[in-house]
Amino acid sequence: MTRPMLSRREVVVLCLAFLVSLPAVTTRLYASDEIEHFAWLRSIAFDRDVSFENEYQYFFDAGIARDAGFHETFLEKVNETGRRINYAPIGAAVVWAPFYAIGHVVALATGAPADGFSQPYISAISYGSAFYGFAAVVLSALIARRLVGRGLLASVVILIGTPLVFYAYVAPGFGHAASAFCVSLFVWVWLRARERWTVRDATLLGLAGGLMTLVREQDVLLVIGPGLDFLMHAFTTFRSGDSGARRRTLTAALVGTMAFLAGVTPQLLAYKALNGHFGPTSTAANKMSWSSPHGLSVLFDPEHGLIAWTPLVLLALAGLIAMVRTTRSERRETSRVAVLALLMVAAQAYTSGAVESWSVAGAFGQRRFIALTPLLAFGLAGLLTTVRAPLARRLVAVAMALCIWWNVGLMAQFGLHTMDRQKLTLIENARATFLELPFEAPQIAWRYLTDRSSFYKLHRQ
Repeated sequence: MTRPMLSRREVVVLCLAFLVSLPAVTTRLYASDEIEHFAWLRSIAFDRDVSFENEYQYFFDAGIARDAGFHETFLEKVNETGRRINYAPIGAAVVWAPFYAIGHVVALATGAPADGFSQPYISAISYGSAFYGFAAVVLSALIARRLVGRGLLASVVILIGTPLVFYAYVAPGFGHAASAFCVSLFVWVWLRARERWTVRDATLLGLAGGLMTLVREQDVLLVIGPGLDFLMHAFTTFRSGDSGARRRTLTAALVGTMAFLAGVTPQLLAYKALNGHFGPTSTAANKMSWSSPHGLSVLFDPEHGLIAWTPLVLLALAGLIAMVRTTRSERRETSRVAVLALLMVAAQAYTSGAVESWSVAGAFGQRRFIALTPLLAFGLAGLLTTVRAPLARRLVAVAMALCIWWNVGLMAQFGLHTMDRQKLTLIENARATFLELPFEAPQIAWRYLTDRSSFYKLHRQ
């Protein structure tokens, strides 16, 4: 595992790229999921409670979520304790908190209403999501470079060629950019920990896993990779007959588990305060089926599946498989990580397929797979490393470019409401993306930067 760090020039270029990208951030909330995430933060910071009725009423009265479905779900229904329902975990609010605090300072300094709702607060968490999305790219580059010696290009391609760019810049009020960051942090800590598996390493890994679970509970199954890796280490240690090593391994396992439980404790306490028990509201639990009946559809369905929305995933998976098949001695550890990464991808497909709303109709892409950002970057970097023939490299480059343009084309159609926002219609989407968008892209981009509200007016029509 070589070259884990970025060069000074790369750091400078990335920082400048992030600053230049900030005008592309949409600083508003508009969907119920976004409001649920935000409600945790505003209610705890200003009201010191977990009663969200005033937050929901504010967004309804302001016309931000003025529809019958929102009113019925969040202003009429109640949970087990008689409070208004909140299906979102608390994690996005936790990682947004520093930016929200900056928003409060800006509100006080500029004379904006310091009520937790005004524009400085919304802008702060929006820029926070963009920051976390970009940080996920940087961590993914470090992860890939640690494993295969390169990764910056692959990570940038994953940013632009997957829904991550949409949820970091176009719809940052969702928690998916924060999820990508926390999973990337978890994978980075894992790669550091697996070199020695000390008690300190296990503690940090447990805390990172807890934070990852706070932001998106289904991501807890991603611990299958580091968990199996540690079990293989423990098996080797116990076979060695070294009593001291055995004791250290057991201690690391115990402390790591306790650190993970400490990391998820804020969510358990939040559930207890909101729902009266240490778990989600019963209406959310009823939306899960542990047999994962949609586990294949969530990947391969032509209207809602991950592959149809984000074909770049195929290249990344091909890279992971190529890493598994490598026979070079210096790549053995990379090969093991690639196997575990594929298991983690399968775990994500399982959890996404277990949800009743697996198709995420009305959302942009299979957004629940954004958490796989570091694993996809690793896979794509692996593919770029293993493909050596000049013709094959050109074909991979062309395929990446087409996948990026497909993602950009879908974003444009989604934002302009020129596609069926409930599903893909592949022939129509492909015609618009590859035949029409090349001529319209400059005008759309300029309009996005200079008259973004026109897209919202279209949405309200």
